[in-house]
Amino acid sequence: MNEDARILDVLEGLAARASAVVLQAYAGDIRAEYKSPGDPVTEVDRRVNELLVQALMRDFPGVPIVAEESDAATFAGRAQGDAFFVDPIDGTREFIAKNGEFCVMIGLARGGRAALGVIDCPATGRVIAGSATAGSFERAKDGSRAALHASVPTGAMTVAVSRSRFGARTREALAKLGEVIPRAVGSAGIKTMLVCTGEAHAYVHLGRAGCLWDACAGDAIAQGAGAVLTSGTGAPIDYRDGPLELTGGVIVAEAGVHASILARLGD
Repeated sequence: MNEDARILDVLEGLAARASAVVLQAYAGDIRAEYKSPGDPVTEVDRRVNELLVQALMRDFPGVPIVAEESDAATFAGRAQGDAFFVDPIDGTREFIAKNGEFCVMIGLARGGRAALGVIDCPATGRVIAGSATAGSFERAKDGSRAALHASVPTGAMTVAVSRSRFGARTREALAKLGEVIPRAVGSAGIKTMLVCTGEAHAYVHLGRAGCLWDACAGDAIAQGAGAVLTSGTGAPIDYRDGPLELTGGVIVAEAGVHASILARLGD
């Protein structure tokens, strides 16, 4: 087993542990607080955040960890090299609403680019993982793997869009793409997963699209599935420098489809 495969194996195990905690809490009463208007957080987010951070510190000492519910003062080391990006529950709104559209995400960036990632969906049991260089896969419940391949539309393009933030800029963008079937989904990670598995042809969101922990795992997996994740202008995401917020939007699609989308949006 090479080093990347070993790391990915560890990350899958950590995501599974976190997913079990989330799923147990999902069966009970869920109480939310708000970090800011429209930005809920639960005790489970914080508990899983702590579980993952402590485990990563133990297994990968010295590697910075940028986790959503951690103190931002701990993020400074990300500019120096490798860094983990952790979203303990991506889709907290959906977790609270109990609609199943939420996931645990762990990504590793190297030199400012996404390298490895795991997305684990507690409510459905789906797990995808992979690397930008060695390919990506979906892990079945029996432990077997199926390679992931982003798909190319032969007719109407199915586009995953935000369930809660499907705004005017995204609607205007879809209008430029020709025949489109919007698919409203919660969780950035699950929208990216749908592209990686070929269940959607693209994920498009213009405007603020979360933060770096919403993108890193999916970015690495997308690359391994023949897709591209960029900002809404086509720029690659820099995980080493710049702001944490993805203010420029996100586009995810198979490489050729992605280029076509950018060309149409630029017309």
